[in-house]
Amino acid sequence: MKKWEVGSMSSRFDVVLGIDGGGTHTRVVVADMEGNKLSYTEKGASSIKKDLRAVENVREAILEALSLAACNVTNVKGVTAGIAGLDSVEDYKWAEELIRIEGLNCPKWIVNDAVIAQSGAFLMKPGIVVVSGTGSIIFAVNEAGKEIRNFDFHQYAYSAARFLSYDVIFEILSGNINETDQKLVNQVLSFWNVKEINELRLLGLEGFIEDDRERNKFFGQMGSLVTEAANDGSELARSVCDRSIHQLVVGVEILGSCFSSDVVPVAYIGSVLASPYMETGITESLQQRSRKIYEVREPVLSAVSGAALMALANLDTQITDDTINNLRKV
Repeated sequence: MKKWEVGSMSSRFDVVLGIDGGGTHTRVVVADMEGNKLSYTEKGASSIKKDLRAVENVREAILEALSLAACNVTNVKGVTAGIAGLDSVEDYKWAEELIRIEGLNCPKWIVNDAVIAQSGAFLMKPGIVVVSGTGSIIFAVNEAGKEIRNFDFHQYAYSAARFLSYDVIFEILSGNINETDQKLVNQVLSFWNVKEINELRLLGLEGFIEDDRERNKFFGQMGSLVTEAANDGSELARSVCDRSIHQLVVGVEILGSCFSSDVVPVAYIGSVLASPYMETGITESLQQRSRKIYEVREPVLSAVSGAALMALANLDTQITDDTINNLRKV
């Protein structure tokens, strides 16, 4: 790990750290107490379930961000870290290790990354975030302030990029393709560096890639081919995306039933949901079949800014319109 010289830096001002620790990237922002961005950096994944270098990634990101902001660990008054894969009490053991840095002795709040996404999307007010990218989760805070996950009901929407990719390959190998799928099939074969379906089948017989983390990462990288093919009219891609859309909609409706209001704000976050096919499909399905009105909104702040906002709020800092506007710039 690179040794950042934080000991000799300025101690002139107080700052907070916001950390968005995803399954692919770690994003860190250093902000002053008015929400002004002093620095921002990105590194590799934060979850040890996705990357064996997670601890190094997060620590390097923190120290680099502090270096770029020209401040010391002693300047940091609070840290909020949203970490992917933080699902149980046991997970806090490895998550706490991520931000264990000498001299960083301020209050630290570690939560699932969906929490900071919701915080940023709705400025810590009620609403549901649907997250689908490297991972998938539906998370809500209702009017009573209760935090609710679809996981709490043992519901999981298999909509993460890797699941779309697995499903497409399974359908290709089973022969469930037609002329609308030929472009997608060719792209999949090229992605796996094979010339025909039987070669892909032979790869499958060997497990594709031996290491679970590397295999899931590679399948995840293929996910954009599936959503783009759905946009282009591939019946195979659309059937796979439609299955995941249905599961996401059910998850939203379960959480929506925990709101007293008939109008529930919803925001979409993640690479999969950036697809026009997925976004349109979820929105139209919610409008057509749901008893409540799901009001789709653009997130006000990014997840990493949501983490910084939570750190400021946890320190009882006055949050003003100027604070929010400053955090929008991250």
